[in-house]
Amino acid sequence: MRTLFANGWIVTMDDAGSEHPNGWVLVSDGVVEAVGGADEPDHDERRDLGGAVVTPGLVNTHHHLYQTLTRARAQEADLFTWLRELYPVWAGIDAEAEYAAACTGLAELALSGCSTVFDHHYVFPRGRDGIFEAEVEAATKLGVRLVASRGSMDLGVSDGGLPPDDLVEDIDSVLAETERLHGAFHEPGPGAQVQVAVAPCSPFSVTGRLMEESATLARRLGLVLHTHLAETVEEEAYCRELYGCTPVEYLERLGWLAGDVWCAHCVHLSGAEIARFAETGTGVAHCPTSNLRLGAGVAPVRELRDAGVRVGLGVDGSASNERSDLFMEVKQALLVARGRGGGTAMTAREALRLGTRGGAEVLRRDDIGSLEPGKQADLAIWATDGLELGGAEDPVAGLVLSGPHRVDRLVVGGRDVVRGGALVRADEAEIARDHRMQARRFAP
Repeated sequence: MRTLFANGWIVTMDDAGSEHPNGWVLVSDGVVEAVGGADEPDHDERRDLGGAVVTPGLVNTHHHLYQTLTRARAQEADLFTWLRELYPVWAGIDAEAEYAAACTGLAELALSGCSTVFDHHYVFPRGRDGIFEAEVEAATKLGVRLVASRGSMDLGVSDGGLPPDDLVEDIDSVLAETERLHGAFHEPGPGAQVQVAVAPCSPFSVTGRLMEESATLARRLGLVLHTHLAETVEEEAYCRELYGCTPVEYLERLGWLAGDVWCAHCVHLSGAEIARFAETGTGVAHCPTSNLRLGAGVAPVRELRDAGVRVGLGVDGSASNERSDLFMEVKQALLVARGRGGGTAMTAREALRLGTRGGAEVLRRDDIGSLEPGKQADLAIWATDGLELGGAEDPVAGLVLSGPHRVDRLVVGGRDVVRGGALVRADEAEIARDHRMQARRFAP
């Protein structure tokens, strides 16, 4: 079946930044066969888009799906205070709660036009099996792509870390479980629906040994590496006191500045550290809403991009953002860049690129993030006939500046995940009802 998505404004996000104001995308067997703006090619089925804007599916490079269960807590806290309040609550997570949380977060993301989600899960209470599997089940049900991490924490409060001792694990168990999940779930190659990443939590919850051995394991298995880094001034003070260096210097000591690594936040970087990220190929997940919510600051994204660093967007946890909406992060990235650097610091299309092509580059996925022949047919289709876009002669800039929006249609690998602004494979009301029931278990 060759399906033609026609009569739309096609934003390809290719190297040239090509757009086709009256264009089409031809999809065959879940892959983009051709894109253009001239005469329509032969096809088996034609879907008229009515002038909608078509972008690649958005790519989320940092999230914590389980945190949908504990929104609006520690409302005036900084990061460390927020974590200390919530760690004991998260200790109650199990597979049933994780499934409800993942369904909710992934549904929100899909409805915001997000087709690929990286989830950084690092809370594995002892004796609770099936948490990772619950995430995979939720993503499979909804039809989105999932890069799921087997995160970890082994530095408890009694050893100078931040998490409670009953939430940390021993290193051998972490590594063995990571390798097991890689064998059971990781799909290599183009079009992968489920992949596994290795992701120790942070410098204040993980020992240097676990960081080093995680990197060794990931590189043996060919997996990407992820952690939190340089999020707050408190983290920098912690690293200087404990390790005698900045968080970035600590990461470099451990062999973690490399092309197979990306780090969440990176708010507090010096010019020299930005240059090291560029030299080593280390990527960044920019999480503007969460950083503002916790008072952490604003990442130097203009400087990172100008230096050639890979940068994508992340929603971050739904307990430090309260929305799993990646399009909102596209707009927020634009606004905070301009708040930091003035009205010319970032264009609407640069912000949109962070949420699409940039995210794919951060995850090291060359099969998604742009609409080009041979790429996966992950399309976000945005209606342009609503009140908020009236008067916008440039519908792409208008879309970004007036966001967030509920996507009209989301196609992942050629299959509809959202149609007419509604989930195709699951019932939104049922997901919300089940989630509220689970969330009551975590209520204060």
